[in-house]
Amino acid sequence: MGATTKLSWRVEGMDCASCVAKVTKAVERLPGVSAVEVNLMAERQTLELGDDGRAEAVEAQVASLGYATRRMAEAGSASAPPPGCDCGHGHGQDSPGDHTHDAAPPPAHGHDYDSPADAGKPWWRTGKAMLVWTLGALVLGAYALSLVLPERLTYPLFLIATLVALVPFGRRAIALARSGSPFSIETLMCTAAIGAAIIGAAEEAAVVVLLFAAGDLLENIAAGRARDGIRALATLMPRVALRLRADGTTEQVRADRLAVGDLVLVRPGDRVPCERVIENGASALDESPVTGESIPVSRGPGDAVMAGSINAEGAIRVRVTPAATDNTIARIIRMVEDATASRAPTQRFIERFSTWWTPGAMIVALLVIVIPPFALGWDWWTSIYRGLAVLLIACPCALVISVPAAMASGLSAGARRGLLIKGGAALETIGGARTVAFDKTGTLTEGRPRVTDVLPAEGRSAEAVLALAAAVEQGSSHPLAKAILAEATARGVDVPAAEAQAALPGRAVTGTVAGLRVSIGSPRHARESGAELGALAAALDRLEGEGKTVSVVLVDGAAAGLVALRDEPRADAAAGVAAITALGVRPVMLTGDNRRTGEAIAISLGLAAKAELLPDDKLREIAKLRDRGPVIMVGDGINDAPALAAASVGVAMGDGTDVALETEMPLCSRTA
Repeated sequence: MGATTKLSWRVEGMDCASCVAKVTKAVERLPGVSAVEVNLMAERQTLELGDDGRAEAVEAQVASLGYATRRMAEAGSASAPPPGCDCGHGHGQDSPGDHTHDAAPPPAHGHDYDSPADAGKPWWRTGKAMLVWTLGALVLGAYALSLVLPERLTYPLFLIATLVALVPFGRRAIALARSGSPFSIETLMCTAAIGAAIIGAAEEAAVVVLLFAAGDLLENIAAGRARDGIRALATLMPRVALRLRADGTTEQVRADRLAVGDLVLVRPGDRVPCERVIENGASALDESPVTGESIPVSRGPGDAVMAGSINAEGAIRVRVTPAATDNTIARIIRMVEDATASRAPTQRFIERFSTWWTPGAMIVALLVIVIPPFALGWDWWTSIYRGLAVLLIACPCALVISVPAAMASGLSAGARRGLLIKGGAALETIGGARTVAFDKTGTLTEGRPRVTDVLPAEGRSAEAVLALAAAVEQGSSHPLAKAILAEATARGVDVPAAEAQAALPGRAVTGTVAGLRVSIGSPRHARESGAELGALAAALDRLEGEGKTVSVVLVDGAAAGLVALRDEPRADAAAGVAAITALGVRPVMLTGDNRRTGEAIAISLGLAAKAELLPDDKLREIAKLRDRGPVIMVGDGINDAPALAAASVGVAMGDGTDVALETEMPLCSRTA
């Protein structure tokens, strides 16, 4: 066997599984081509080319089907970024003093273009959209004129609309026939339209091709929006990083230009640009966008930090480990793409149906034309007319019209119940689901910590302890600080002024309140400070056993009280889980949060839990659940995107991230 070379192309314009099948089948027929893989969401075609194959022939074959191709820089690279993704520099700080993260504009307004000429255009100005507008204007104009003018004057307009649509669809049908798909849906529609025009039913033909063109456009828009969701993953990565020179000064470099071994400064408020290990410094890192951990976690020297997490407190210096193309966010992007590609490429029902029905209908129509003149004495015109009528009746045009109507009814019923359903496939698949997997943070819970308990030491009141804690937390943007200040406001507590406020990264916040040295921090900080908890020690163990984050308030070195916080379940979460269980469907929680918190929340809601799961762990759990039958995944965050893509049906909470909402998920709730 001769040597083969693995090559990859970006294929623009694919918008459904049918497109994938057409491209795959056409390319597989070429000499020297093997191991063809086409990924719809990544718009990537990968294949192995032998000595007798030519890359130019592959490009010409794909182009003949109406899809634009472009050779990818790293052929066959599994880490190649998705279309439009500048991995490693999506966005973030642009200057040393800028701690904001401005959103980049959505590429192509959510439209996935078919040709380079459409790049950057809004969807309503692309070639497919212009075809729909032209056909719509002709059909509506002809119908309006038919109300006041005789048919002989308006019929030509319907005929023109039919012929206009037949040009692009006919060219594609011919190209598909040449590439090995002679009975495609384009062939079906063109044959039906031509037959209708021949027997004088151009009105019906014009409406059918208009509906077909509109459906093609809507599929294109939906695919583009789904790809935009994958591209949005890159926005978790800052554009630039502060690399430390040997003399201790810093220089701005593009994040994707960082090399393994570089030392990088990450300041409070910055996003971590790549995977790395802390060399010195300590801080609390908000890892919720990646892991789902609801509370910032303390990290110090020797600890690993994840790309995309946010430095919430002190400055840290970190040593780069993997390259930008192998960080957490890049791996999530690849997992989303691989999950969508690994699912069995389900053809549209019409496409599968027409594979067998179209040739059969054509044969029957031909027999009706040829046999009756000899067997029944029909004249040839009558025979031709009736044969074409059989062909038109046999064409599943009713499905083209009735299926969208039926789906619209289902979609509107869901909308009345607070659901936005992205496709009819979800309505069919969800009925056979046996398991529902929930993310925790932001899905079953509110997505933000709040104070659950304030326990004062003997001789103090809960309000006094809360006032002291809120005083030293004033001005902090830490999620726990915000929760404490919100609780003080809710209880009507007067918060005194604090002086000399300071943060001990990953440990505590300190300050002076009315001459008293006050700190609020972790139990570890209290122990290191030599404080005796006394009767509060048992309460501390109990609260941590309930999955709560406990902060100890110290006044002049002595324990003054405990403040417990937790991301609490949504008010309707328990009822929702109970209703699902009553239907005979098994609910399970998949969370990146710590095991104690995850299990405590799960027990309170009445479902099983698997905790401390990274995105790839969730993906594996979904795969295990799918072995038992269809599985529904419910989530809202970046870390849920691969699992949502891999599930039989993905459900995104309406206040979730764009990536979750657009990651091949046919069902999403808008009343989260």
